[in-house]
This record gives sequence, structure tokens and C-alpha cells, in this order.
Amino acid sequence: MHTPIRSALRRRRLRSTTAAFAVGAVVAAGLATAAPAHASATTTRDGAAVKQVCTKPTTRHQLACYALMRTDVTQPSVFSLNPVSPNANPSGYGPNDLRSAYNLPAGGGAGQTIAVIDAFDDPNAEADLAVYRAQFGLPACTTANGCFRKIDQNGGTSYPTPDAGWAGEISLDVDMVSAIAPNAHILLVEANSATMEDLGAAVNQAVAQGAKYISNSYGGPEDPSDSTSDNLYFNHPGVAITASSGDSGYGAQYPAGSQYITSVGGTTLTRNSSARGWGETVWGSFIGVSGTGSGCSAYDAKPSWQTDTGCSKRTIADVAAVADPNTGVAVYQTYGGNGWVVYGGTSVSSPIIASVYAVAGTPGAGDYPAKYPYQHTGALYDVTSGADGLCWPFYLCMARSGYDGPTGLGTPNGLTAFRS
Repeated sequence: MHTPIRSALRRRRLRSTTAAFAVGAVVAAGLATAAPAHASATTTRDGAAVKQVCTKPTTRHQLACYALMRTDVTQPSVFSLNPVSPNANPSGYGPNDLRSAYNLPAGGGAGQTIAVIDAFDDPNAEADLAVYRAQFGLPACTTANGCFRKIDQNGGTSYPTPDAGWAGEISLDVDMVSAIAPNAHILLVEANSATMEDLGAAVNQAVAQGAKYISNSYGGPEDPSDSTSDNLYFNHPGVAITASSGDSGYGAQYPAGSQYITSVGGTTLTRNSSARGWGETVWGSFIGVSGTGSGCSAYDAKPSWQTDTGCSKRTIADVAAVADPNTGVAVYQTYGGNGWVVYGGTSVSSPIIASVYAVAGTPGAGDYPAKYPYQHTGALYDVTSGADGLCWPFYLCMARSGYDGPTGLGTPNGLTAFRS
């Protein structure tokens, strides 16, 4: 490579790293009084008009969710007399699509508890979840039947302040768990704020509550204190913890850079005429303005099971799943939303992978389940095209055969890669 090109790539890398009754109850409970989403202005990423629903970090240790809401898709409205209808299916991939794309069984997750970690409160979370599951013929998951629990970061029911932006993330998280592991129990842990300290306390609370699978669809810039956060919040052997790699293209984010978790990148997922019936590329482009995150951590140690040679520390990501808003998923949200909506972002891929772990079975008691895909590399769909920016070495931001940064080892092809 010519020296000027190598220098430009290094400069680029440096910049990157620095039911109708249920609906009535929902409306009465909070649609009319929903708080402002505090989201970024509507923008266009890769052809899709989207809105980043959570406030971007402005201070040290503040984090943001990675949910991207499509603003250019017409959906059945919450004001419809019956938003649950087989004749009015919402846009976006549903449970059958996702299980088909990743060769997953129906009815998985029995006996398991999957936790999703979010900041602030969604007062309509359970009611919205009921509509999503009814629409797609999934079994009811309620507080009454013991399937759904919502707690604060201390394990109680003193829920934090509602926030319409994070409510969208919460709806997305619980819907994706439902899609992949419909028979699992769902534990929603709501942190008091979007700081690492509060979200980390919520992770620890989920472990204390017995969850063996924990999804974190948020992150922010790396910080020298990340290694301390690793040991305080994410060092939980025997628990499969996932984290989204980010939506801003090439550049390491935390907690995706934690050595103890499974870092999850994002893809563009489309139907095709292959034997699989689906194809995937990296979500992103060489411009690197938006798309899945990837990169080389500046602070976190490299886990023993990661053997790529272009990064002496932790490389992001490990595996991937759909995240492109252009090929997004159907979600039902009424606090800060009007019912059905299409979501993208790596906030989609993290709960999908956490749920695949749950369907695959209980992790070994002393294991860090992030290592499992590295022991079964042939049991994943290898993503070999696309990029999320410019970098050196190229594989940190460009797909190739085998391991690469944007999609790790690939996407789920059944359950084998996620088993002990």
C-alpha cells in the first residue's frame, strides 16, 4: 500500500476511535401524555429516513441506546379499532422471518430467563408486548402468568422516570426476545439513568435475579475506566451477556469492547433465491457515517479465544445479526410512538443474539459464553461482503471470509455456535 493511503487510513482510524381493550388501556395509560423522545433530528442513513430515539452522550460515562426508528414507513395505527389483525400485518420482519433467516426452531426458550437492560421507564411495556405477541401468534407473556417481570435497578418496583426515547428501545428489546425465544421468561431491568454506573448496576441486578442471558443495546465512546467497569459489571462467568457494537460505523464503543461479553455487530438482511433463502452483507459503507460499529479497543484486554493479529487488544465484534433499518423489524410501541413501527440499529442484533443463546441452552457454570462461537466457527453464516468505514488492517472494518470486525465470525445458523 502506498504511504499516503496508509497515512490517510490511520488518520481516519484515529478520528473514529477518539388486543382492542389492551389498546384502549395503553392510550389511557400514557399515549396522550408521553414525554418528549429527546431524540436527534430525523436524518437519512443508507436510504432510510430514521430517527435516533435516545439522546446522544454528552458527558463522560453517559451512554445512549442504539435504536433507530424508521420515519418513512406507514403502519397500522394504535388508533385503529383492532391493531392486531392477520389482514393488516405491520411492515418489518416478524418472528417467522427472523427464525427462518437464522435457522432457529419455533417455540424456543422454555425454562430460561432473558434480561434486557435499559434506562428509564416504559409505563406501557407490558401492554405493548401483549399486542406484539398477539399479532404474531405467540403465547401470552404477562406479569400474571409469571412470564414477564419489570424491576428497577435495585430489584424493586420504584421505577425510574419515563422516557419516550428509551421506551422505544424497551419495546424493541422485549419484542426481539419474544420473536426468537417465545417461551422464555422476560426480565426488564430499568436503570435510573443512562450512566454506566446505573446501567451496570442493572446488569448486576439481572444476574442476582438469576438471569443467564442479558442483552445491552446501548453504548458510548471508550474510556480509560472501561477495564474497571468490566470487573464491576460484566465479569459474570456462566452468564451470556451481549452488547451492541454501535450504529456510527467504524470505531470502538463500550460496553461492546468488554472482554467478558459477546459483542454483536449488524447486517443488512434480504431475501434471495439461495438455498438458505436469505443473504447478508455488512450494514454500512466505506463512508463510515452510519452502520454497524467495529474496531480495536484502546483499553480492553484481548480475550484468550480471540486470535486475530491486527489488534493487540479486544476486537469488536464477535458475531452479528440484522440491524440495517432498510431491512428492519416490526415493533409495537405506544409510549413515544403511535403503534406499529420499523426499527433498526444494532439494538436489534443484541437481543436477538442473547435470545439465541437462551434457546441453545444453559452456559457452563464457569464459562464466558462469548467463546462459544469461536469453538464452532463452521456453524455460522459467514458474511463476506460490505464495510462500515475505512481502516487498517482492512478486516477491522471490511468483511472477508472468516473473522472480520463488522460481523465477527458471522450470523447464527442454528444453535450449535452458541452452545457450551
